[in-house]
Amino acid sequence: MALVIHWYDFICFSIVLAAIVASLWFLLRREGGCVDVEDTVQNSFLLSRSGSESLGLARLWTSCWRGLHPGWLLFTRSISFLSMAALLAWDVLKWDASVFVYYTEWTFTLVMVYFAMGIVASLYGCLEHYKEPTSGACEDAVANKVGGDEFRERLALYGCFMETIFQTSAGAVVLTDVVFWLVIVPFLSNTHLGLNTLMICMHTANASFLILDTLLNSLPFPWLGMGYFVLWSCLYIVFQWIIHVCGLLTWWPYPFLDLDRPWAPLWYLCMAIVHIPCYGAYAAIVKVKNSCFPYLFPNAYC
Repeated sequence: MALVIHWYDFICFSIVLAAIVASLWFLLRREGGCVDVEDTVQNSFLLSRSGSESLGLARLWTSCWRGLHPGWLLFTRSISFLSMAALLAWDVLKWDASVFVYYTEWTFTLVMVYFAMGIVASLYGCLEHYKEPTSGACEDAVANKVGGDEFRERLALYGCFMETIFQTSAGAVVLTDVVFWLVIVPFLSNTHLGLNTLMICMHTANASFLILDTLLNSLPFPWLGMGYFVLWSCLYIVFQWIIHVCGLLTWWPYPFLDLDRPWAPLWYLCMAIVHIPCYGAYAAIVKVKNSCFPYLFPNAYC
């Protein structure tokens, strides 16, 4: 049975549309171009979208800890990716491919994409490290010659996508775990979404692996990324609307997305607002890392 539209559903549509428009406006106003490659001695640098701070290409694979070999990031990213792949495979084998109607699996897959891109970047970083080893190199250390302009532009674009996915994943992971532990487990638990071994592992691994990578990497975390995070959630909601309108799904993975309930606009408004503290919580983790670690470990933290 296709989705039945009620008058109050238009309020829900308006909330999501407003979130999309606001995010696009915020991104277009602050972005100023995804990447810009300078024709100077720093032309192998990615320019950070958060301002004038330059994001060196080395940040994709270099740790924030002084002298730490890029192989350590490669190791942790590989372990994280393989562990999450095993959990996702377990999830699909247990429940079949229909699990991808859930936001949890969308976010879980997105985090895996980030780790896969991180593995490729770390592999390249290890090659650069062995070609031109640097002692005690921090995030500003970059190889003197990375390649031609076309290669640098491609690598810059790759880094831009990797950074965007990292920021989107961070906010989505916090949202996923907050909703799971504070809303679903106490009030909306069911056969799939509940306290079973698989769900506990998935809702622990996603945040744990990402935070571990955050404590090691040199990637920035500007508030600009919240725009991508909101768009990611809106994409999921629009996906849910489409499959319900087409009659492909007759039930709602999350009851608070159900458009048949009169209080749906209140749920949608609350979910829209909660994106701000969720992204802010992860931004606070990065802020604490960059503010406290230099004082706690002055000789080890870059």
